[in-house]
Amino acid sequence: MNFSELGRVIEQLGKDRGIKKEFIVGAIEQAFLVTARKKFGIQGEYEARYNENDGEVEIYQYKNVVEKVRDSIVEIDYNAAKVLDEDCEVGDQLGLKIENPGFSRVDIQTAKQIIFQKVRDAERDILFSEFKHREGDLVTGIARRFEKGNVVIDLGKSDAILPKKEIIFGESFKPGDRIQAYLSDVVMTNRGPEIRLTRTSPMFLVKLFEIEVPEIQDGTIEIKAAAREPGYRAKIAVTTKDRDIDPVGACVGMKGSRVQNIVNELQGEKIDIVRWNEDTETFARAALAPAEIQSISLNHEDHTLDVIVEDDQLSLAIGKRGQNVRLAAMLTSWKINIISKAKLQERVKLAVENLIQLSNISEATAQVLVQKGIMSIVDLSAAAPEDVARYLGKSAADAKAMIDIAAAALEDESIKTDLDENAEIISASAVPNQSGFRKTERSETKKGDDLTKFSEAERRLREELANFKLK
Repeated sequence: MNFSELGRVIEQLGKDRGIKKEFIVGAIEQAFLVTARKKFGIQGEYEARYNENDGEVEIYQYKNVVEKVRDSIVEIDYNAAKVLDEDCEVGDQLGLKIENPGFSRVDIQTAKQIIFQKVRDAERDILFSEFKHREGDLVTGIARRFEKGNVVIDLGKSDAILPKKEIIFGESFKPGDRIQAYLSDVVMTNRGPEIRLTRTSPMFLVKLFEIEVPEIQDGTIEIKAAAREPGYRAKIAVTTKDRDIDPVGACVGMKGSRVQNIVNELQGEKIDIVRWNEDTETFARAALAPAEIQSISLNHEDHTLDVIVEDDQLSLAIGKRGQNVRLAAMLTSWKINIISKAKLQERVKLAVENLIQLSNISEATAQVLVQKGIMSIVDLSAAAPEDVARYLGKSAADAKAMIDIAAAALEDESIKTDLDENAEIISASAVPNQSGFRKTERSETKKGDDLTKFSEAERRLREELANFKLK
């Protein structure tokens, strides 16, 4: 089959779409092979070859050489075969070129559809491979249209999707706007590769710093962690092995020029740059800035930091809508409980007062019990005798007697057996469920979520409690 422009079409497809010539030729041969089987019988054996010199697709039909033909589609008479190839023998297979196969317009259309489909599949594979390697990069494109709130961005060779939830709160785009985003994921779908972008991920913040700060690009300064509440506030931790370089100052830039460029890109998002430290307590103090921290207790068992602050530092430590403590938890990857010293002292006082209602408990004994986490008569009644004996240096019998008296007091309506439920000591708690460089969802503080009681802190802080004495 002769196509005068077939060679030119193959060359042009390869050039325009970046597809190897060998693949296009293979697609054409496969398309006409399918068409030949459909036209001449699927039980036959065929081969399609592209003749580059003649610009022709040649169709060959293979037949078995037999003495007596029973099926002309798959067999050829020995005498007829000898005319074509005098060296052939019975049992050989002979390839016969089909001259003027007479493909109809429908046959040609079928072949074209197969070719175009294979070319599209190749394009999808090429795009997927190209953009898959670019995951984790910043990309820039032009906003073209909106689909269900998502922005479709033209990246040149392909469109990308910036989902509505990945857009910074408060920002809006219109067709023609130039948009910069972080390429987070490339997945293959039935419609081809889907390129997903984000402007809310902490990695978008990290990549912007890499562009603005040459010392990060050359490896002099390293970004150790980043956390964001997109559109509101972010924290980023940096370090360096070069003693002559201030990593925080380098990221801020002269008169704040470097960080200001990033703030502008993030729609005014406030950015705290802190110095990373391998010592958890030191790093946590930096992460909770600008609040001044009085003391920090580390609980490695459940990866929790109990932080004590003075009353005048409480609002700074928590931050607006709890942002400061949440971002610090994300940055450090530790759960953080912010505790007011005054409330803690008040709780200790109330706990001692509660325990000394019992006739056999002195103030000194109550102080010891409180330091061990026994905060009320209810707690004492449920305590193990061996634990109480060990805390107080008493015999098991004396400890059991003390516990029995506490249990009996539970029935006495004149005795207040538990602490006031409103006497909470924890002012805020944050869990690093989305920490480090991972994407953080936009959220608002709800009662009972980040602002909560955390009774376990009472026991963890028994060492701190020992320092608080009643007046």
